[in-house]
Amino acid sequence: MGKPEASDQPGPHVPVLLAEVLDALAPLPGARILDGTFGAGGYSRAILAAGASVIAIDRDPSVLPHADRLRAEFPDRFAFSSGTFSDLDRLAEAPVDGVVLDIGVSSMQIDQADRGFSFMNDGPLDMRMTPEGVSAADLVNTLDEADLADLLYLFGEERKSRRIAHGIAAARATRPFQSTTELARFIERSIGRKPGDAHPATRSFQALRIAVNGELDQLVEGLFAAERLLAEGGRLVVVTFHSLEDRIVKRFFDPEKGAPTQSRHLPQLKTEPLRWEPVRKARKPSAEEVARNPRSRSSTIRSAVRTAVPARATNYEGLGVPRVRGAA
Repeated sequence: MGKPEASDQPGPHVPVLLAEVLDALAPLPGARILDGTFGAGGYSRAILAAGASVIAIDRDPSVLPHADRLRAEFPDRFAFSSGTFSDLDRLAEAPVDGVVLDIGVSSMQIDQADRGFSFMNDGPLDMRMTPEGVSAADLVNTLDEADLADLLYLFGEERKSRRIAHGIAAARATRPFQSTTELARFIERSIGRKPGDAHPATRSFQALRIAVNGELDQLVEGLFAAERLLAEGGRLVVVTFHSLEDRIVKRFFDPEKGAPTQSRHLPQLKTEPLRWEPVRKARKPSAEEVARNPRSRSSTIRSAVRTAVPARATNYEGLGVPRVRGAA
């Protein structure tokens, strides 16, 4: 699932798996590290404190005050560009020594009710990381019922997606959905809630956010961009918050997933060369971190080191990226 809701943790800017990220990046003095999901700058600040230089990227204009503060503190070692991490190899000059990506919505975005990411506070049904494009309200109120059900199931892993979509389609004919709490309460009434379970709208909100921001496509494009940008020996570190993202990252690092498909009855093709070696096993936050920062509980970190094998062209084959008609 995605990052937990706002009530889980009071502090808005806690970088998740920070010690593990620094261990995987190994940011030596003089190294050039790209922070592709700057947010409030928690990773960037720690990397700068280790003596490395940072090129930071984020598409959310609300992060600019955080970037300005770091630029003032580290004018010779910190640079910021507005944009998406899917374009990181066009926003930064190659080669770099490390790339870190923290996928999904940030804590400060969740905590801003007017952004519409969370159902814990009432706000517009928006969920856009930038002011452009379709909003969550657009999808909820205009998608065909079958496509909406597919979106909730494929992007949110919501098993009751058909029931939810059917109810939404009937309700919106009378009055379009406009606010986060309105939709969350409707979903809760539609499928019920068992004591101790997560809020029934959690998976649906994750699905809508992913669709609105094209997050899975951004992830795929960003991974291949990092492969093109990193020097031999450079390190890619990715923190994910639900199984869809983690599966994509795991398969991206697996050379066999990018190899051409072949019949088991035919002679085997040449083994795909290793572009990432070694690849570390996935790690989860410690019990101490989860107790300190409950929002970290669903996070997973994967990392690998770039070899000298030439980078691939972007290729979705074998990565398990779901497709939904009508979604961004």
